[in-house]
Amino acid sequence: MTPPDSARFPDPVVLARALSQRVPTADGELAILGEVDLAVKAGETLAITGASGSGKSTLLGLLAGLDQPTEGEIFLLGQRLRDLDEDARARLRAGRIGFVFQSFQLLPALSALENILLPLELGDHPDARERAAQWLDRVGLAARAAHTPRQLSGGEQQRVAIARAFATDPEIVFADEPTGNLDADTGARIIDLLFELNASARTTLILVTHDEALAARCRRRLHLVAGHIA
Repeated sequence: MTPPDSARFPDPVVLARALSQRVPTADGELAILGEVDLAVKAGETLAITGASGSGKSTLLGLLAGLDQPTEGEIFLLGQRLRDLDEDARARLRAGRIGFVFQSFQLLPALSALENILLPLELGDHPDARERAAQWLDRVGLAARAAHTPRQLSGGEQQRVAIARAFATDPEIVFADEPTGNLDADTGARIIDLLFELNASARTTLILVTHDEALAARCRRRLHLVAGHIA
C-alpha cells in the first residue's frame, strides 16, 4: 500500500484500512475493533458514537497514534504510523495534533496560563507566552490565568484544555467525550466554544461522544456496534 503524499494530496488527513484491535484475555482474545475502514478529509468534523464498550475510544487512540493496532494500516497526515516508533509518532503529533479529554488532563501544578503555554514552549513557538495569554482570553478566562486546575470549575478546566488544544494551530483535534464530565448547561457552552474555535481555525475535528447534541453538530457521524461500523 502506498501512503498518501501529504504535500500533493492533503486529503484524507486520517486514513484507516482494515483496522483491527484485539487484546489477550484468560480465555484467548477479545476483539475490540474489527476491519474498520475510515477516511477523514481536511476540515471535516466527525463524531464517533456507539454504546459503552463499542470501541470508540480505542479507535480514537489508534487514529491519533497513541496505540498500535493488531492489524491494519493507519496514515496520519500522510505518514504510515506502523513505520514510526513511539518517539517518531510523538514528533509527528507535536504541534500538528491537539487533544481534548473528558478528564481535562491539565497538569495540576501549573496555572491555567502555564498549561496552555507548555505545548507552545515545547514547539518553540515565537511569542509563546503572549500567544497563550491570547488563547486564554479567547476562552474567557483571562482573569483566571494564575489559577491552578483545582481552583477552576469543570467547565473552566475544559475551556483551558480546549485553548491548549488549539493554541499550536493544529491540523487535527481529537476530542474524547469532551462534555462527559460536565452538566448539561456547561456542556452546551463547551460545545458552542469547541465548534466556534474549530470553524475559525478550519481544523479537522474527530470526536468521541455519547452526547447527541454534540454529535449532531458534526458534519459526519460514524456509529460503532461491537467494534464494527454500523
